[in-house]
Amino acid sequence: MTAIIAPYGGYRKMLSFGFTCLAYHATETFCARNFDYRNDPLGKTVGQMVGAARSARQNLVEASSRAGTSAETELRLLDVAKASLQELAGDYEAYLLGRHAAPWSETSPGAEAFRALRFEPFVPDGGDARHAFGVHFLRMRERFAPVLEPEDPEAAANGILLCIDRASALLRRQMEKTAETFTQAGGFTERMSRARIEARDAERAPAADGGEKNAPPCPKCGGPMRRVLAKKGRNAGKPFWGCRNWPECDGTRAE
Repeated sequence: MTAIIAPYGGYRKMLSFGFTCLAYHATETFCARNFDYRNDPLGKTVGQMVGAARSARQNLVEASSRAGTSAETELRLLDVAKASLQELAGDYEAYLLGRHAAPWSETSPGAEAFRALRFEPFVPDGGDARHAFGVHFLRMRERFAPVLEPEDPEAAANGILLCIDRASALLRRQMEKTAETFTQAGGFTERMSRARIEARDAERAPAADGGEKNAPPCPKCGGPMRRVLAKKGRNAGKPFWGCRNWPECDGTRAE
């Protein structure tokens, strides 16, 4: 039987979520160290940067929770998360340029040091996923701290920019995969239709052979057909043969 609600809620296993969390907590540390009442008297810069980092993180959580019922909403929230990361990247670029420092090149020693680090995927073991992920993430944060949370503000800004780039690239691939899955398998509405048809067919099918006797093949896809009563039009109430693969196939035959 087709599952109406698809798998959802696995955001802790996503590498994009792991790198986004690294960027979020590194941003909190960066702002606490480098902004105060003298250079950010109203707290707007800190609020903007931490808010953008938090938006990216929380939209990934919400996207995962909506994945089971709405691929469209999931994609929209993933896109918002990616946009928030790019907004955050703009703040770090502005910070560096304001200090007359250009962002690192891809071949710089700092970039190579970041690429040498590996964020290990989180593998749930048992039911206490919240605690287990916390332990796992803190270990990964400690691993990346030399690149993302050094005392030197320029090094920290550059490291966090690299982390944002990694998270954004992972999110882009995730969005492409989600869109491809939706194109091939449909979404919530299609799953509901298939599940209802399967349940109705199971109720009608004779126990002996698992299907309707003398059912002709579909003229369009060649698959099995089922008897259906027309609900409207001039043939309302009259039986006809409809393809079991509807709504993917709309083949029909007269009774």
